[in-house]
Amino acid sequence: MSAAYHSHTVVTLAASSTSEHRPLIISLFAVFVAATLGITVWAGRQTKSASDFYAGGRQFTAFQNGLAVSGDYMSAASFLGIAGAIALFGYDGFLYSIGFLVAWLVALLLVAEPLRNSGRYTMGDVLAYRMRQRPVRTAAGVSTIVVSIFYLLAQMAGAGVLVSLLLGITSDAGKILIVALVGVLMIVYVTIGGMKGTTWVQMVKAVLLIAGAILMTFMVLWKFDFNVSDLLGTAAEKSGHGASFLEPGLKYGATGTSKLDFLSLGIALVLGTAGLPHILIRFYTVPTAKAARKSVNWAIGIIGAFYLMTIALGFGAAALIGPDEIKAKNPAGNAAAPQLAEYLGGVGTTGGAVMLAVISAVAFATILAVVAGLTLASSSSFAHDIYANVIRKGKASEKEEMRAARWATVFIGAAAILLGAFARDMNVAGLVALAFAVAASANLPTLLYSLFWKRFTTQGALWSIYGGLASSVILVLFSPVVSGNAKTSMFKGVDFAWFPLENPGLISIPLGFLLGWIGSLLSKEEPDKGKYAELEVKSLTGIGAH
Repeated sequence: MSAAYHSHTVVTLAASSTSEHRPLIISLFAVFVAATLGITVWAGRQTKSASDFYAGGRQFTAFQNGLAVSGDYMSAASFLGIAGAIALFGYDGFLYSIGFLVAWLVALLLVAEPLRNSGRYTMGDVLAYRMRQRPVRTAAGVSTIVVSIFYLLAQMAGAGVLVSLLLGITSDAGKILIVALVGVLMIVYVTIGGMKGTTWVQMVKAVLLIAGAILMTFMVLWKFDFNVSDLLGTAAEKSGHGASFLEPGLKYGATGTSKLDFLSLGIALVLGTAGLPHILIRFYTVPTAKAARKSVNWAIGIIGAFYLMTIALGFGAAALIGPDEIKAKNPAGNAAAPQLAEYLGGVGTTGGAVMLAVISAVAFATILAVVAGLTLASSSSFAHDIYANVIRKGKASEKEEMRAARWATVFIGAAAILLGAFARDMNVAGLVALAFAVAASANLPTLLYSLFWKRFTTQGALWSIYGGLASSVILVLFSPVVSGNAKTSMFKGVDFAWFPLENPGLISIPLGFLLGWIGSLLSKEEPDKGKYAELEVKSLTGIGAH
């Protein structure tokens, strides 16, 4: 089958083949979901204490945690969003891969080891060590929940695209029902399995995703006789943009605003990872700080290899399917990877149906694993920081704390379902970039100041978290992401956007750092230098770590 296969034929055949093989597709899909649920139930039986629920009993090795971190990080944005962004915008789409990978250096060098040494279950543990407990833990809990819900939106949007593609659902009501189904599954995963179940699902899913990406990369390159130049040339030709498809500036560069948007996106991607709650809590699942550092090294290797393969997946989709057909299935390009899988297996054949089902099931397992990690991070923060330490003032038993975490999971799941229904037509990589911006604006400045600046005070922490959180969320609400863009906005047909950039990072991240600094300088509270010295020794050496 030649690379220049006519796209309208692809679509006609795809529609008939998918409906013809739908029982097979649904069966394979159901097997994947049942397997992950089985793992969760098995792990749930071993979850007896709060340490098991929040941190998996701290029993995972550096390699296991590295694999789980990769599974947590290679989300719907990595697989569906980036492949779609590259297929539609070429070089500019690949910038997501670079940003997501470089971000790990910040996490490795500044956060992983000190955080593992200083905290117990959540980011709030680190912040509250030398600050006033109740206000700081409340702020950390609020921030964790907001960042997690932003990230959950992306996963919900990805799940809606995937399952509707497989089941042939085109109605909005059907897509909303799918989002609700994912939310229910996610609540089951976390309430039953806790961190142990979530970690094992993430490890299995990381292996499956890497295997799927290797298979598709090999098949794409085989179509072009392993000549990358031919692949890129055909992609550029088919894209309708010619040589500019392979150069910077197709999405970010046409105007001054889009160049600023690119800068904003880059800053958010590179700084966001080190403030993401569901990544931060993964450092508590290993027995030592050395294992935390090693697990980040493993994660960098696994994630780096995967992001290299997104080049073949994105440009392969552009070359073999074409942007028009990709947009026909989903305007934001989120269906490009499953469409490519079906094409590679043979459109209209059982092979094509099997490829589509397997790759979509792997992507769905990816979404479920990431969603479980996010929900666990936010429900843990609510139960441990807000319920146990603020509402109950440290007097809650482990059993009560775990019950609060399970109830929080239900409420956070419901919020994610509600918001995910509105976000179903947006590019998932772009949605994740918003979560990165909020995390880098609210969490990262506070974490770094707490660990490395002795004059940091409670007031500085509160100004930094709430200021970074409020500025980033407000700017997103009044940006083209929410309204004003007829094709990709969350609310179509209305326009109340006054902030021109799609990502708020350029404004809100420096503001988060600035507010933390000013708040500390203006504070009348005298920083506890003894506590800072204790934290410094603990974070750097691990003496006294849990």
